Amino acid sequence: MSLDNIETGAYVFIDANIFIYHFTGVSNECSNFLIRCEDKELNGLTSANVILEVLHRLMMIEAVRKNLVEPPNIVNKLKKHPEKIKQLHEYYLNTQKITEMGIIIHPVTSETILKSHSFRTEYGFMVNDSLLAACMQENSIQLLATNDDEFLKIKSLTVFSPKDIIL
Repeated sequence: MSLDNIETGAYVFIDANIFIYHFTGVSNECSNFLIRCEDKELNGLTSANVILEVLHRLMMIEAVRKNLVEPPNIVNKLKKHPEKIKQLHEYYLNTQKITEMGIIIHPVTSETILKSHSFRTEYGFMVNDSLLAACMQENSIQLLATNDDEFLKIKSLTVFSPKDIIL
């Protein structure tokens, strides 16, 4: 279902790609969804590991956009040239805006990490996706905003995805 179909007042867990699409300007639907969270029309939640993923991905995108490095192997190229990392700031400023949007950031505890293993063994999820699912379970959240079809495997979740991504 589309992000536009989320009912007012709902509690929605937000995956990293929703923030990435918003900050990179490739989805008005993601931006409108986050505005609804900021306006308190929706209750947006995410987890610390999602924020770390957003930080990392936005850093890589900024480095490429500023022509500091070219794909592939962006991480390795930046590691070899730490002076280029020092020129990157937008990724951090954008990520700070997430809390300004009223998004609640849940911690990833050692208990969350232990619970996440069951999602890897049952659904074949990668670590970040399994942590997200475990955090949702811990907080009794059933609605997920994501562009990752992997989460459709969990029948107890309702997945909402943007339909207007322009890459």
